[in-house]
Amino acid sequence: MAVASAGRAATKESRTSTTIFNGIRKVLVFYCRRKRKAIRRGTEAPLGNDFMAKLWYPSQVRSPGEKEFYLDEFRQRTLVLALDRSAVARVGPRRRLAAAVAELVRNRTRVVLVLGAESRTDGAAVRRWLELPERVRARRSPLGGRAPQSDIVQWAIGQQDDSLGRVWQVLRGRDLCLVVTRGASLPVAGRIASRLRALKLVLLDAQGGLREAGDGASLSYLDGPRLEMLLAAGTAELHGLGQHRDGLAAIAEMLDAGVGSVNLCRAEDLARELFTYEGAGTFFSRDDHLHIGRLSIDDFAEVERLLARGQAEGLLKPRGAAEVGELLFDGYGAWIGAHHLAGVGSLRRAAYRDVGAAEIAGLYAITRFKGEGIGMKLVRRMLHDAGEDGLAFVFSVTTAERAAAFFLREKFVEVASESLPPAKWQGYDATRRARARAFRYDL
Repeated sequence: MAVASAGRAATKESRTSTTIFNGIRKVLVFYCRRKRKAIRRGTEAPLGNDFMAKLWYPSQVRSPGEKEFYLDEFRQRTLVLALDRSAVARVGPRRRLAAAVAELVRNRTRVVLVLGAESRTDGAAVRRWLELPERVRARRSPLGGRAPQSDIVQWAIGQQDDSLGRVWQVLRGRDLCLVVTRGASLPVAGRIASRLRALKLVLLDAQGGLREAGDGASLSYLDGPRLEMLLAAGTAELHGLGQHRDGLAAIAEMLDAGVGSVNLCRAEDLARELFTYEGAGTFFSRDDHLHIGRLSIDDFAEVERLLARGQAEGLLKPRGAAEVGELLFDGYGAWIGAHHLAGVGSLRRAAYRDVGAAEIAGLYAITRFKGEGIGMKLVRRMLHDAGEDGLAFVFSVTTAERAAAFFLREKFVEVASESLPPAKWQGYDATRRARARAFRYDL
């Protein structure tokens, strides 16, 4: 009897667990279906803080702070997306593309999506196939009238100015315009982006960003001089990029024509390319200068996000609000062009003035711009300013091997931690100090 009772109890418990599991599964399935429909309509974002959205699109964006920064930059600006039908032949890439487009439209970013190599003349069918957000009522123009009822433009090769005019009419009152062309998307998108002086042109290709021949290293960033170098006779071929020569030449022309920047990535990686620091493809900019300067209060929010990323990667030590404030007030930034903050660092003087020293802290550069010498230029600017300030030496402390190797390359000398100013170690975590390596540079 006891054995039978135990068996019945176990069976009942098993049935209860199965019922609970099935209930949870039904809730998850219902949520995901509702989320997918909402994403298609454009009424909900696929990228956000909620846990379920991250399950639904787990690889799109790593940090909400990063996404919000880029959405702020894109709001009420124009992005042109170019892709041929083959780039979204599979359902997965199409849905991820549609999700990213929905996010941009909800953000009030104007999006011109150019689909090339498309033989169908039924624009509505193409729109449904791409699963784009549902068309909404157009806004009324301050000059009167509304945008055309349709947000689809069939591009006429022989009447390009008229086609461009129709794109403009759509954008007067809507944030999404689908352009369909039988030919390749790149020439059409390039014309639209250059004539409209769009903020950004994004080329969506099944192969994604550029890679070096041999080691397959990703080319995540190309500025004007390096782009021109690749276009010199034989250089692109030497780097295994000969098949991209025509595309690179077209990109250079678009940048010269006034397009703010160009990105190259896969359709399924669009959100990661647009909304994260490291991106997922190749970023092209005509700006060929790296500017090092002091941080201002308007930079602080973005700098905090960079510092948080450095802490998450284990390159920077965790800091409270007061410590972060000290870093910011003594901080330096590295900008690629006018808008892209690519690296930060701080030269802390106040705590060590009595011994004529300063500390380099919070040094971090975005992975995408690796190879630009950002850390080196930040450090050299700080060493210059420390010398101008009459200081005797500069030091830094790190637990990261990569950072240690960097300081050695910059002619810092590794020293015993006891030789640093005592103020450095006040309130310092004992466990971290046991792993820390100290480096000094005499001015």
